[in-house]
Amino acid sequence: MRAPVIPILFLSLTGLTCLAGCTDFPDLDERIEPAARTAPYPALIPLDAVLGGGTEPQITDTTGTDLEARASALRARAARLRAQVAAEAES
Repeated sequence: MRAPVIPILFLSLTGLTCLAGCTDFPDLDERIEPAARTAPYPALIPLDAVLGGGTEPQITDTTGTDLEARASALRARAARLRAQVAAEAES
């Protein structure tokens, strides 16, 4: 006859939780530097300034052609690097 899984699992998790509660936590207050202890509280700013409008899109009429030129240059660079690695592997 098989023992029910759920009670065993529950008892195991309860035991682990109780065991974790018995641990000694390190004194974190001792690790704070004196300069940090005496530092002023940071200034609070409105949430709208943090979440609000980012920069406007910077897409212009030439963005598409600029991206195509950059992609082409990157493909050419990748081909040169592949050729260089292949040449080094052969020698």
